[in-house]
Amino acid sequence: MIPSETLEHIQRRFEYLEAELSRGLEPARLAELSREYAELKPVVETISGWRDLTRQIAEAEALLADPELRAMAAEELETLHAALPGQEQAVRLALLPRDAADARPAILEIRAGTGGDEAALFAADLRRMYQRLAERHGWRLEVLEESETELGGLKEFIASVKGDGVFQRLKFESGVHRVQRVPVTESGGRIHTSAATVAVLPEAQEVDIDIPASDIRIDTMRASGAGGQHVNTTDSAVRITHLPTGIVVTSSEKSQHTNRARAMEVLRARLYDLERRKAAEARAAERKGQVGSGDRSERIRTYNFPQGRLTDHRINLTLYKLDQVMQGDLDEVIDALIAADQAARLAELEP
Repeated sequence: MIPSETLEHIQRRFEYLEAELSRGLEPARLAELSREYAELKPVVETISGWRDLTRQIAEAEALLADPELRAMAAEELETLHAALPGQEQAVRLALLPRDAADARPAILEIRAGTGGDEAALFAADLRRMYQRLAERHGWRLEVLEESETELGGLKEFIASVKGDGVFQRLKFESGVHRVQRVPVTESGGRIHTSAATVAVLPEAQEVDIDIPASDIRIDTMRASGAGGQHVNTTDSAVRITHLPTGIVVTSSEKSQHTNRARAMEVLRARLYDLERRKAAEARAAERKGQVGSGDRSERIRTYNFPQGRLTDHRINLTLYKLDQVMQGDLDEVIDALIAADQAARLAELEP
C-alpha cells in the first residue's frame, strides 16, 4: 500500500520549490533548492504516472455499467491492471530513502593483494577496467597517486572520479576482487589465484569533515620512482598522518602544494567513509542481506579467465562475458547490484 500522506507531502514540497525557484534568490540558496528540485522531479513524475493510471482504471470501471461500452472497457481494464504492479513498484522505489552520498564524486582506490606480481598485474587490469567504464559514462578520472611495479603491475592506485551518478554506481565495487588465471610470470601453465582490493569512497568537502591542524602531521619527502629522467629529485612528496585514527595518506607529484591538496582530499574522503561505516554498523544486525556492506576484506567477485566467467558472490550473478567486462562493460553487473540493494531495502520497509 502506497501511503497517500507521503505522496501529498512530496507534491506540496515540489510545488513549494517550483514557486521559490521562480523568485530571485541568492546564488547559494538557488543552488541548494535547484538540487532538491532536480532530485524530487523524477519522483513526482513517477507518482504522477501512477495516479494517471489509477484514474484511467477508475474511469474504465465506471464504463462497465454501460452495456454498449462494457466489452471495450473490460479489454482496456485488462491492459491497465497488467501495468499497475509495475507502476506501483516504480513508486515504491522512488520513495526509498536516498543515500545522501549518491550524487557525490568518488575516490577510487585499488591495491594489490595476495599473489605477488600477479596480484599487481591484476590490479593494473582493474585500473584499466574502471578507466574504460569512466570513459563510457563520460566521467572525469584524475589520478591522485599511482605506484607501479617493474613488470607494469600496480601496487597502489588512487583517483578522483567526477560525473553524474559516480558514487551511486561505483559504491558496490568496494571489496576483494579475486582472479583465477595462468599468470604471465608462470612458466608451468598452472592456474593461480590472486587478489586485489578496491575501495570506493564518497568525496567529502571541508564542511563535511572538520580536520583540526592539531590532528594531523605533515611530512615532506623525496618522491620515489622507477628510475630514469622522471624521478623527482626534490622533497615535494607529502605524507599526512591523521593522529587520532592513524590513517596515512601520501601524494608524490612534482608540486608540493598540489600534493598537500590531493592528500587532504583523500584524507577527508577516508574519514567521511569511516563515519558512514560506523553509522552503518549500528544497522548491520538488521541488514544481514544488504548488498555491499562496505567491508573491504569481503570477497565480492571472482574473475575466471580460463572460463571467461565473472561471478559476483553477493548476488550469485554469473556472466560469461569477462572480456567485455574487462573493457569497462560493467553496467549489467552494476545494475544488478543496485536492483538487489533496492529489493533488500524494500523488504526492510515491509511490516
